[in-house]
Amino acid sequence: MAQAETLPFETPPFEAAALDAWLMQHVDGFAGPISLTRFPGGQSIPSWRIDATSGTYVLRRKPDGPILKGAHSVEREARVQQALAGQGFPVPRVHALCEDTSVLGSPFYVMDHVEGRIFWDPTFPEVPQRERADYFDAMNATLAQLHCIDPQAAGLGDYGRPGNFFARQIGLWSKQYLGDPEAGRDPNMDALVRDLPELIPPGDDTVVAHGDFRCDNMIFHPTEPRVIAVLDWELSTLGHPLADFAYHAMMYHMPAKGMNGLAGLDLHALNIPDEAACIAAYCQRTGRQDIDHWSFYIAFNIFRLAAILHGIQGRVLRGTAASSSARERAALFAPLAALANRTLQRSGS
Repeated sequence: MAQAETLPFETPPFEAAALDAWLMQHVDGFAGPISLTRFPGGQSIPSWRIDATSGTYVLRRKPDGPILKGAHSVEREARVQQALAGQGFPVPRVHALCEDTSVLGSPFYVMDHVEGRIFWDPTFPEVPQRERADYFDAMNATLAQLHCIDPQAAGLGDYGRPGNFFARQIGLWSKQYLGDPEAGRDPNMDALVRDLPELIPPGDDTVVAHGDFRCDNMIFHPTEPRVIAVLDWELSTLGHPLADFAYHAMMYHMPAKGMNGLAGLDLHALNIPDEAACIAAYCQRTGRQDIDHWSFYIAFNIFRLAAILHGIQGRVLRGTAASSSARERAALFAPLAALANRTLQRSGS
């Protein structure tokens, strides 16, 4: 599969000449002129491909309009990528960050454009069947590498609030759910709000957590089963490693239809490692014997996703949902809440 496709044409909401002048001053070896092409998606943090005489770059810029505190933070993205690059972790090289809104109207940063492959389907249909297990192993190794980095040594000791991760996150998403009565209540979600805080496992490890570690947020080598860059660090923070890992492994519990998951598929026929193999490989790489309370970690992540879809459901009912697919996504709220509650009942296993 080729590198992520770009939109054929979209006028940027800023002056290309202003960007060209800024690049000349702040990016070593830069030479213009430039042309800009918008990457698809990226409503949260819009991204632009910059083609210049000196090479190809990527611009990540805060969206226009009112922004919630802490959201769409390109400053945090730039910081974490620069810090992790210093630890040998595969991220695109960040050339410069601009916090001066007078340049392009919003903060932005510029990083390398990494040539490789992005896979949007977790079954990796473009990859020969005999090689698919190697791609899953590459993702596993990359996430384990991230979780083995010492935040203090990387200069990220203050990148989030260490400790009490699950209590804080459950409280946050419960508040979001309960604070939107127009979106409706759901008995499974109510049970999760009640029961999750009581079932938080012991232990309070803290790592740099990506927050959205899935196959389409990685760039793979052009021909090899190797991750050469991890993208989209907007949700990264100091968090619990097993929350981050279980988010990645949640694909084994998500339906293929609508949620781009692996549940119900013949993994053996696809040559995709099953969940037990995924857990074993991660444990071996991170020095764990096993993972107790695994069902809790999966249930927590499904609950978090259900809370997000509940918010979308509220916007659909109020007629304020911007995405054409919002109604389809909102319809998944109740099934996911039910799945999370069923999974939580196995949290002692």
